Amino acid sequence: MQNTPTLQITTELAKVLDFLREIGIPVFEKTLTDTFLPGLALGPNSIYVDFEQLLYPGDLLHEAGHLAVTTPDERKLAGTDAQSVDWPSGGEEIGAILWSYAAAVHLNLPLDFVFHNNGYKNGSEMLISNFEKGNYIGLPFLEWAGLCLSEARAEQQGQKPFPFMLHWLRP
Repeated sequence: MQNTPTLQITTELAKVLDFLREIGIPVFEKTLTDTFLPGLALGPNSIYVDFEQLLYPGDLLHEAGHLAVTTPDERKLAGTDAQSVDWPSGGEEIGAILWSYAAAVHLNLPLDFVFHNNGYKNGSEMLISNFEKGNYIGLPFLEWAGLCLSEARAEQQGQKPFPFMLHWLRP
């Protein structure tokens, strides 16, 4: 039985929650304490959210990005004591950022919904600017992980290029 969240479920948040469910990342409501991001924590193949503490609903996409770009075996360990202390790697962090950009584009969300001014070590504007110019920092990682194709490879294969995603979860 789910509690009624005190956070207003906006159109944007509803889109994100529906999208995550559709791609296979369940979101469970849970009371959370001592989290890196207010109101969010990762669990095995899932995200825990405390709507009373959640400050930036767009952070759900970034956390989902962490799960999405990691291997299926590593996803099972997310948020457990068995998770590597070195997780995520630098490549996975950059990949999660770019994945969350692709998700925002896919959901037709404003980029500052995900890349808000109080996140990304004050680099939100730089990230948005780069992405809007087609500078996709992390694209080689996402392509290597089998999630999308660069413009050149997409053309060779007759597919759509990034930000179109072949897969939302790393195979």
